[in-house]
Amino acid sequence: MAMTGSDMLSWFEVPRPLIEPTLRALRLGNTALDVLFYDVNRVVTDLLLHGSIVVESGETRSLCISEMTKAFSQLDLSALSDPEGSILVVDAGRPPHVTSFKDVPNFINWVKAPDQTVKTASVTGVGSSALGSVAFAWNISTALDEPVAAVVPGYGVADWIEQGLGGWFFGLQNWVKQMGQEVLAHTMPQTARIGRHLMMTAPGHAEANTGAPVFQRGSGSSDVLHAILKEVPNLYRLFGHSKGALVIENAIRSLPRETTQRLHVVTFECVIEEDTPTAGYSQFLGLIDGLGLLNSWGNRPETLIPTHHSTNTSIPLSVPVSLLARLATPREAPPPPSITYQPALVERPAATTTRQRSRGAGQMAGVPTRNGALQPN
Repeated sequence: MAMTGSDMLSWFEVPRPLIEPTLRALRLGNTALDVLFYDVNRVVTDLLLHGSIVVESGETRSLCISEMTKAFSQLDLSALSDPEGSILVVDAGRPPHVTSFKDVPNFINWVKAPDQTVKTASVTGVGSSALGSVAFAWNISTALDEPVAAVVPGYGVADWIEQGLGGWFFGLQNWVKQMGQEVLAHTMPQTARIGRHLMMTAPGHAEANTGAPVFQRGSGSSDVLHAILKEVPNLYRLFGHSKGALVIENAIRSLPRETTQRLHVVTFECVIEEDTPTAGYSQFLGLIDGLGLLNSWGNRPETLIPTHHSTNTSIPLSVPVSLLARLATPREAPPPPSITYQPALVERPAATTTRQRSRGAGQMAGVPTRNGALQPN
């Protein structure tokens, strides 16, 4: 029996049970980094005050803890709950405070409903977990008093190769990741699917001839954000931190001009090129942020601030995301009051001078003549 191409490719496949634990370990490592770079302590405290407890897994491990916290709802934001990316709608002011979507079409249908008011999307750095994405979006939602759609990056084998090859700096991360994904898609298609569930649900996503997903814009997060912006006309603001700013840059680069011109892009600690026409750019870079300077690759920011790379407000000199988001977002002017009646037009006599008034009085009274008759003046 002849051997098919798919049978030959199966020789290169790495068993999924061997890859997933490694990727999840990297996700757990990024969760620890999220605690350092994002305002995790604040969002956990705020959610506790709103009656929700952030847990590390779908169920509490201790019966005693379960009895103590049964009055609270449990919110799973661990690295294991969203290993292949998701979209989390975060609303700091209204319940439910976090709404999760596992695929792009469901989110698009939900956000396009007439009663939805989501106008803002956010993207965090490479490999950030759901916890870090929620913390960053929570700061923005608090500042704007509106919901924010946070795109949680998927974490696949291509990301693993990127970190292993040192493509974190100097703008090489997207090129290395895309090259790695292309090689995997044509040699190990089953392995290339790991960590790419959200990307594979995006409308118009690309596939290799083996059926494996491939990047079109440098990363899966850029492809997902591009599809959302193309399908959802009521998104007007984009916030990105660190590599999330590069995700935004790649996502909007190939969008139609009428779509990009409605967008206001705000970046923190990574300055991107402003070659795509938009409604405006607001870019902030810390004076003591060496990582942000490397990410920016020579681009000059609009505003330099005395901060480092972290947005964790419990650390001195961190990026005040809520304050800067409020300053960078233009407020819509209130509409003028509508006129409910038409005022009546009153005709006024033409204005006369003092000389004309005195002259008119003399014409009416008359001037006496020598024979006593009144002669008009």
